[in-house]
Amino acid sequence: MKLIERPSYQKRIQRVKGTPDIKVITGVRRCGKSKLMEEFAKSIRVSETNANIIHINFNLLEFEPLLEYHKLHQYVENAYQNGKHNYVLIDEIQMCESFEKAINSLHATEKYDIYLTGSNAFLLSSDLATLFTGRTFEIKAFPFSFQEYLQYFEYEDIEKAFSLYTEEGGMAGSYLYSTPKEKYSYINDEVFNALIVRDIIAKYKIRNIPLLHRLIDFMMDNIGNITSIRNIANALISNKINTNDKTIGTYIDYLCKAFAFYRIRRYDIAGKRYLTNDDKYYLADHSFRYARLGMKNLDRGRILENIVAIELLRRGYEVYVGIMHRSEIDFVAMKQHEKVYFQVADDISNPETFKRETDSLLKIRDAYPKVLLARTRQPNFTHEGILVCNIADWLRSEIG
Repeated sequence: MKLIERPSYQKRIQRVKGTPDIKVITGVRRCGKSKLMEEFAKSIRVSETNANIIHINFNLLEFEPLLEYHKLHQYVENAYQNGKHNYVLIDEIQMCESFEKAINSLHATEKYDIYLTGSNAFLLSSDLATLFTGRTFEIKAFPFSFQEYLQYFEYEDIEKAFSLYTEEGGMAGSYLYSTPKEKYSYINDEVFNALIVRDIIAKYKIRNIPLLHRLIDFMMDNIGNITSIRNIANALISNKINTNDKTIGTYIDYLCKAFAFYRIRRYDIAGKRYLTNDDKYYLADHSFRYARLGMKNLDRGRILENIVAIELLRRGYEVYVGIMHRSEIDFVAMKQHEKVYFQVADDISNPETFKRETDSLLKIRDAYPKVLLARTRQPNFTHEGILVCNIADWLRSEIG
């Protein structure tokens, strides 16, 4: 498979190199975490002559004897070289039973610079503080961005490339297949069902597997719609599925913890407060929706929303749905003292559509930037202070 450089991730890893934190790369299955680790190891070999890299990949049979934490611990200790900068890089750490005991012991010696990746149903963001006694630093990885998609295929026609990206998505493993049917079969069968869903079922010992699948289908079919756990439960119950609010809330939490979906909460712009009810959910990669449900009931505007939501998260923003009186702003993106408002649409060539999308932004009276993203296929322009961007150009730029 062709590899590309992912400098934004490597910069984040490099910034914490040598710190006492346990560095953990998280993200949905098959988004390239192990490849990021390989690239990091390669950069160390190039830049440091005094480095000792202890790299263990539990996907490889040669490391099967280390699938017990005492043996893992002893292997690393035996590989330690005095007087050198000792790096410990371990892929799929969850495959070693009670791995946290070995990692905590190694970390306590203060001899190692430790980096981990793992199956996300077993190595969750919410679990890190519980698993490890030392401080952890999480590096969040995502499937390929549009910018990385362009880099991979070396497309020159940006608009054609973006049309393809909206259908193919960012799961790079699917790029090896030549037909849409083969691509979606890989994404659904080999990634979503065989890895993500299977991991969730195994970790949480889920017995009502049909309910989990019906919930996934419902959430995928309602990407970008504001909803509540109670509404989801009621919709499933109305279709003669036996469930309740508590079970649905628990299953959704599992799906979000495994990075299959991202929950985007609401933010009251006028009141400057976060709202607790009625969220939106977006897929880690929009191709999951095509692969599982096909093109039925397809709302391309919602797919574009999904792409933008994940891109904002990829760029390090906290992302919320904005509420302004009775109007909705697709995204309020915050980062330290920065705040940007976004509306996302497919086609704004109709004057009524353009007015509707811009009116919501114009109701906001503060001075923070306001951006309308759409498939304009023309250079950026401003409308009453709103920056109107061609979405493909925005995705491959650093604007907002």
